[in-house]
Amino acid sequence: MRTIGRNPVALWSAFMVVHLWLGLLNLYGPGLPLGDVSIVYKFWSDQVFLAGFWVGIHSSWVYPILAIFPMLAAGALGPGLYVSTWLSLMMILDAVAFASIIGWRRTTRRDGVRSVAAWSWLGFLLLLGPIALGRIDTVTIALGIVGVMFAAARPRLAALILSIAAWVKVWPAAIVAAMVVALGDRLRVLGTAVLVSVLVIAGALSFGSGANVLSFVTQQTGRGLQVEAPISTIWLWQAFAGVPGTSLYYDQHILTWQVTGDGVGIVGALMTPLMALAVAAIVLVAVLAVRRGAEPPIVLATLSLALVAALIVFNKVGSPQFIGWLAVPLVLGLVTRHPEDRWWFVVPAVVSAVVAVMTQAIYPYLYGWLLGLHPVMLAALTARNALVVVLLGWAVHALWAMARPETVD
Repeated sequence: MRTIGRNPVALWSAFMVVHLWLGLLNLYGPGLPLGDVSIVYKFWSDQVFLAGFWVGIHSSWVYPILAIFPMLAAGALGPGLYVSTWLSLMMILDAVAFASIIGWRRTTRRDGVRSVAAWSWLGFLLLLGPIALGRIDTVTIALGIVGVMFAAARPRLAALILSIAAWVKVWPAAIVAAMVVALGDRLRVLGTAVLVSVLVIAGALSFGSGANVLSFVTQQTGRGLQVEAPISTIWLWQAFAGVPGTSLYYDQHILTWQVTGDGVGIVGALMTPLMALAVAAIVLVAVLAVRRGAEPPIVLATLSLALVAALIVFNKVGSPQFIGWLAVPLVLGLVTRHPEDRWWFVVPAVVSAVVAVMTQAIYPYLYGWLLGLHPVMLAALTARNALVVVLLGWAVHALWAMARPETVD
C-alpha cells in the first residue's frame, strides 16, 4: 500500500477520479452548487464581453480586481460553454497545485511525506464536495498551494504567487504575513507583496477605476452577519426559539442570507476590529516563537493555519467555500518535517476533514433545511463552526508552546 500510495500513476488517477466526481456533482447534484458561476460570474463576464463594463473599474465590486480574469477566461469559448469551461479551468489549476505538492522533477517514491499531503488534499476536496470547484476561491487555493510549496526555497516567488492570489480574494495575504514573520528573507517577501499591489492598483487606475479598485474593502465592511458565520450561530438559535425580532433575510445587494435581531448591528460592527486584534495577537506570539529560536518552517505552517482559521472564526461572512482555505496551511503543515513529532499536523488534518464533510452536508444539499431552522442542521452548523475554533486553538497553542522559553534548549 505504501508503494502504491507513492506511485505517480495512482496519485494522478485518483486526482482525475476526484475531479470528475466533483464536476458531476456540480453539474447534476442537488442544490444548484454552481449558482454563483452560472449566474453571478457569468453575468459579470457578460458585462465585459457585451458592453465593455468592468466591475471594479466602472463600478464598485465585492472582489479584488484580479478576480474578474478567471471569470472572463471561463467565457472564452462562448456563453454556452461557460460552466464546463469554468470546471475545466479549475481542474487545470488544481492539477498545477497537485504537481507542486508531489514534486515537479521527481517521483513521489522519493518523498512519502509529499504523497501523504497529496492524498490528504484529495480527500479534503472529496469531503468538501462541489463547492471545492464552484467558487472563485478555487483559484486562490490552487495558487496558494503552489505558493507555499515554494516558500522555503524561493520565498520571493512564493510571495509573488500569493500576492497575485490575494488580489483575486484577500485571504492569501494571511500566508504572506506569515512568511514575513517566520522567514529570514522577510524584507524581500514584503517588498514583493508591496510591488504586486502597487502594480495592480496602478494598472486599475490607468483604466480609470479611481477608488473602485479598493471598493472590495468597503463592500465587505458594510455587510451584515451571514447565516453560516460562527458568530451568527447565536441568532440562529434565537430565531429557532422564537425570540421576537430575530429572523433570517436575503440581502438583495450582497446576494446572501443574513441574520437580524437585537445586537446584530453592534456585533457586526465589532467583528472586523476583533479580527484585527486576533490576528495581531497571533502574530505577536509567532514573533516571540521566532525570537526564541523556533524553526522557521514549523512557525510558518503553524502561523498560516492560525491566521487562516482566525479569518474564518472572526469573519461576519461564513460562506462554505471559506473552509477550502484550510487546505493551503494543511498541505504546508503536512509537507513540513517536524524533528520531534512524527504525527505533526495530523490532528488539524483530521479535524479539517470532519469540518469539510459537515460543510458539504450543509451546503448545497441541506441548505434549505438550515434556512428553515431545522434543529439538526443548526446543531450541525454549530458543531462545524466549533471545530474551526478548535483548529484555531490548536494552532495558537502550538505557537505558544514554541514561544515559551523552556521549549528551546
